[in-house]
Amino acid sequence: MNTPNLANPVSVVPQPVAALLTRAAIFLILKMNPGPEHLETIRAFCGDLSAIFRAVEFRDLEAGLSCIFGFGSDAWDQLFGLPRPAELHPFREIHAGTRHAVSTPGDLLFHIRAKRMDLCFELATQIMARIGHAVSPIDEVHGFRYFDDRDLLGFVDGTENPRGDEVIRAVLIGDEDPVFAFGSYAIVQKYIHDLDAWNELSTEAQERIIGRKKLSDIELSDSEKPASAHNALTTIVENGEEKKILRDNMPFGRAGHGEFGTYFSGYSRSPRTIELMLENMFIGKPPGNYDHLLDFSRALTGSLFFVPSATFLDSVGDADSTAATSAPEPVAPQSTKSDVSKNDGSLSIGSLKGDLARE
Repeated sequence: MNTPNLANPVSVVPQPVAALLTRAAIFLILKMNPGPEHLETIRAFCGDLSAIFRAVEFRDLEAGLSCIFGFGSDAWDQLFGLPRPAELHPFREIHAGTRHAVSTPGDLLFHIRAKRMDLCFELATQIMARIGHAVSPIDEVHGFRYFDDRDLLGFVDGTENPRGDEVIRAVLIGDEDPVFAFGSYAIVQKYIHDLDAWNELSTEAQERIIGRKKLSDIELSDSEKPASAHNALTTIVENGEEKKILRDNMPFGRAGHGEFGTYFSGYSRSPRTIELMLENMFIGKPPGNYDHLLDFSRALTGSLFFVPSATFLDSVGDADSTAATSAPEPVAPQSTKSDVSKNDGSLSIGSLKGDLARE
């Protein structure tokens, strides 16, 4: 099975990785069931997703519904074969002392966002109605925005997300992998917090761990912020340039079960940026200077996915008749303002130029 032929690079449209962040989200991770008939179901669904999406979106066009569809490394090989995205691989597990970034199964990722949870739920329901017999659920998390964009630890989350053109440069693949230009990589992790232990800390101690003031969200000065602060270890600089990622983390929980967590979702044009952040957090920079947030937070899952362009998904149905994939001309995402600003109705792809304001 070959990947679709995206012969006209000008028409390639990304999935809505850089869509406005919303008040509700569902993260659905699935494993493909064995058998060629199930692979065919998933391939056929790729081309059908945009129509299913539009039917649900039309119920409330102001609700900001969007859907991102990603593929794990093994799933890509089974579904599409060669060529494959240059940096797609299984999530890399990290062990360091008592800290463990686990690697867990996952073939397919659906990240569904909207202002309203009922729209997210309806789209997830329609997706499973179409492919449920071909997959088995691995994890499903329903996330929500908490007060003024805070996590359940009480700190504002996502302050340093890139905005405007910077988002496009940070999350969309360019001419470094031209066959898969306008794609992106997603790393997702499900963290559970020990809130009882966290809340025993003073506010000042919490601020030193995070690297920001709890109330104002102002970053601590260099003289106040320890080298082990979360925001210090997750700042990646290469050749004098800070490498940004797009975070769309969501709180989740079950109060009656004492479960309080953060679902981390990070998007980048290269997974290596997020992997370096995780290495700094779990191992430390230098080793031993680790993120003390991990004394109160435990990763239950960890998966890496490739998010192809929306054009790729819509073209999958034509791939069976394509003998080989022609690489589009190298395209740098930052030079495509006019192309990505049009809303063609495909998976809610609108302007990528606006700030990522919370909805």
